[in-house]
Amino acid sequence: MYKTFNQMPIWKQAMNISMKVFKLSDKLPRKEDYGLTSQVRRSANSIGANIAEGFGRKHLKDKKNFYIFARGSVNETIHHLIYGVNIGYFNEDTVDKLIQEIKCLIYEINKVVKTLENWKPKI
Repeated sequence: MYKTFNQMPIWKQAMNISMKVFKLSDKLPRKEDYGLTSQVRRSANSIGANIAEGFGRKHLKDKKNFYIFARGSVNETIHHLIYGVNIGYFNEDTVDKLIQEIKCLIYEINKVVKTLENWKPKI
């Protein structure tokens, strides 16, 4: 059992992805500061933030919802990365590798959600 959210492997994966997205988006033109740069960074950072918030929730339904929110942020991040490739801002190979890493995180988040759905409290 983890004592803090930052001990969780999925939070560590999410933080790693968030940092990679930050570095990737650092090369975007200044005109994108309030557009794609902001959106892709916020969505990527939101993954780990939702995992952390879910960890801190007491009730199972609340916990599960925040992991589901994290999964939504994952998909939003993928969208922004694909969009960045399509408009020529990001290298396709770099984004493909990052998306593969992100898909591994989706798998792990899904496992947590399933575990919470199947968890029965001890009586």
